[in-house]
Amino acid sequence: MPVTATDVAVLDDPPTPAAAGRVRFRFLRGGKTRTGLLILAFFVILAVAGPWLAPYDPDAMSDQLLQPPSSAHWFGTTQTGQDVLSQILVGTRGVLLVGFLAGILATVLSVLIGVSAGFLGGAADEILSMLSNIFLVIPGLPLIIIIASFVEDTGDLLIAAVIALTSWAWGARVLRAQTLSLRRRDYVEAARATGESTWRIILFEVMPNLTAVIASGFVGTVIFAVLSEITLAFIGVADISHWNWGTVLFWAQSNQALAQGAWWWFVPAGLCIALLGTALSLINFGIDEFVNPRLRTATGSSRKVRMRVGFTPVARTAAPRFTPVARTTASAAPGPAEEPESPGTPSKEHSA
Repeated sequence: MPVTATDVAVLDDPPTPAAAGRVRFRFLRGGKTRTGLLILAFFVILAVAGPWLAPYDPDAMSDQLLQPPSSAHWFGTTQTGQDVLSQILVGTRGVLLVGFLAGILATVLSVLIGVSAGFLGGAADEILSMLSNIFLVIPGLPLIIIIASFVEDTGDLLIAAVIALTSWAWGARVLRAQTLSLRRRDYVEAARATGESTWRIILFEVMPNLTAVIASGFVGTVIFAVLSEITLAFIGVADISHWNWGTVLFWAQSNQALAQGAWWWFVPAGLCIALLGTALSLINFGIDEFVNPRLRTATGSSRKVRMRVGFTPVARTAAPRFTPVARTTASAAPGPAEEPESPGTPSKEHSA
């Protein structure tokens, strides 16, 4: 059956060296990564300028009690006349502060302990691995609840520190496993043979190959820290005098906002939580696509495939041409439908 142009999908030619040299910041080429970074940048701007952008004092009460969204109050008001939009804008800073501070501290601890344990080996590996296993089983939220019961002012810094101390162990285990696979590579052995110091080999030979894993662990820790901060504020463990999205949900739940039909009191905070979690998840997905060649699409693919439904993607090539060979009398063999004449059967000429 001849091959036609409609039955194949076409593989683009690989880019020329000049075009490949212009491909920079490949990680930022993915649609997921760009979307996540844009949403995250929006919340960062709100966290920095939120107190100045708030139209009202979030603690100020008024006579407009439980009013739906209007031109005066875009997100409506609470049962005491407080502006919900101002509470959301002011509370953004606390959420991002706890998330990024806990992410940075946990990432630093996981890198120091995980990479050191994997590269040094021996007794150091045993001690650091045992330390990681101990912190791996310590629950974060119950520990914060116990600390909050003994500390009068449970601020954002304390919550971020406790979350970081209880969430670095998993990242350290992952980095240790990756470092064990890198420490015997040829370039590491060559650097060791040339007399490079241990810290220089770790910083300039091992760490660059762990950048994507470290970034993915940082994003995951930020997501966990943000959700933990909101959860603690929602159940009333954190200081409810400091505004964040969990505090808004706490007061909405305490004053029966859902039973009163005041959807504008809790829906904006829930949407902000969902959007921030979506942004961080998209960035994490972009990192995974950049690291894993099997998941690469626009972030790392050098060849694009134009697919057609129902056909297997193959390269377009010229269809082979077959030259028909005439059958000769000498080489002709009896076909499946032809039967050789037996001696006792008269030939066609004789029968005719």
